Amino acid sequence: MSPTRRRLLLGLFGALGLPAAARATPPAMTVRPPARPAGAGPLRVTANAAFDRWLGEFRQRAGAAGLDAATLDAALSGIRYNADVIQRDRTQAEFVKPIWTYLDSAVSDTRVANGRAALQDHRAVLDRIEARHRVEAGIVAAIWGLESAYGAVRGSTPTIEALATLAFDGRRGAFFERELVAALRILQRGEVSPAAMTGSWAGAMGHTQFIPTSYLAHAVDFDGDGRRDIWGDDPADALASAAAYLSANGWQPGQPWGVEVTIPAGWDYALADRRIARPPSQWAGQGIAAADGSAIPDHAPASVLLPAGAEGAAFLIFPNFAVLERYNTADAYVIAVGHLADRITGGPPLAGEWPRGDRALLPEEREELQRRLTEAGFSTRGIDGRIGPRTIAAIRAYQKAEGLVPDGYASARLLDRLRN
Repeated sequence: MSPTRRRLLLGLFGALGLPAAARATPPAMTVRPPARPAGAGPLRVTANAAFDRWLGEFRQRAGAAGLDAATLDAALSGIRYNADVIQRDRTQAEFVKPIWTYLDSAVSDTRVANGRAALQDHRAVLDRIEARHRVEAGIVAAIWGLESAYGAVRGSTPTIEALATLAFDGRRGAFFERELVAALRILQRGEVSPAAMTGSWAGAMGHTQFIPTSYLAHAVDFDGDGRRDIWGDDPADALASAAAYLSANGWQPGQPWGVEVTIPAGWDYALADRRIARPPSQWAGQGIAAADGSAIPDHAPASVLLPAGAEGAAFLIFPNFAVLERYNTADAYVIAVGHLADRITGGPPLAGEWPRGDRALLPEEREELQRRLTEAGFSTRGIDGRIGPRTIAAIRAYQKAEGLVPDGYASARLLDRLRN
C-alpha cells in the first residue's frame, strides 16, 4: 500500500459536486453526490419487465452500430434495472450547496494535506505528464482530488448497468444511450472487463471520473502497457488522460485559472461580466488588485467573477477557467479545482469573506425569481430555473432601479424583496 493510499484510507471523505448545465460537448465527468458510503447496503437492483424489453431493443440497435454479439453477451447478460441509480438521479437537482459550503469541503485542510502528499508521492509521473501534455501537475492533482479523493473513492456502481438504467429511464435517454454505446465500445476494444468497469451512479469512471465518450476521445496509455487503464490502482493513465483532455480543450501552460482580487468602493459592478475581458493592467487602473497585494501580470484578457455577489470573494478569471469548465461547468467546481491546485502547491487560503447568512435558492425558487422579475418589468426572457446571462441582466436592472448594488447575484434576500 502506497503512503498516499494509507493516509487517504485513514482520513477518507467523499468528493462533492454541484449540478452542471448540459453541454454540446460531453464533459469528462458528470457531477454527482458523494460516492456510496461503506455499509450503505446493497444497490437496489430490481426486476422490471419494461426495462428487459427495452434492453432487447437496445441490443438490436447496438448490434447495428457495430458492437459484436460476444461483447453484448458479456456486458448485458444479467444486468437489471437499478432503482438506486434512479433515486440518485432524481435527487441530484436538489443537491444544491452555497459555494462557500462546497469550498469548505472541496478545499478542506484534509484534502489539501492529502493533495500535498499525493503530489509528493507521484511527483515523478506528474512531472512527466506535465512535460508531455503541458498541464501543470498541481492542476492534474487537484482534479484527481476532487473527482476521487486521490483515487480512494472511484465508485463501485457497475457502469453498464447504471448507463442502461438511465438510458431506459428517458429523462436524458439519448445522452445516456450514447454513453452506453461508448462504454460497450471500450469493452469491445479490451480496455477493461465488464466486472472491472465501475464508477459513479451516472457512469463516470476511474480516478478522474471520465464518462465513456470522453474516455474514447481523450484517454491515453501513459504507462505503455497497451491499455488505457483509468480504473486500476496505478493512477498514471487516468492522470495523463485528464491532462490530455485539458490540453485538447486549449489549456495554456503558465496562465493561471484565476486570481483572487479586491474590488474598490464605488466600482461599477455591471462590469463583472464574463463577456467583458480586459488585461489585468486595465483592471488595475480601476483599482482592482490581487488579494495579496501583488501585481497581476497581463497573462491574457481576464474577466471579473463574483460567484456570491458583492459580499463574497472576487476573482479575475483567465481563459484557462473556461478550459476547466469543459470538465465541469459549475463555477464552484472550477474555483475548487483552481484553488485546491494553488493550495497544494503552496498558495494561501482565500482572503475574501462569504455571505454565510445566505442560502442557495432551490430550483423552484429560481423559477419564482425569474417569474417575479419578469412580472416587475425586468424580463428574464424565459422561466427555466437557470441563472444565466439574461437572468443576471434582469437582476442587475432591478437592483439599479431599487438603488441596490447591481452585482447580479440571485440571492434568497433578493427573492424575499421581490415577494414583498
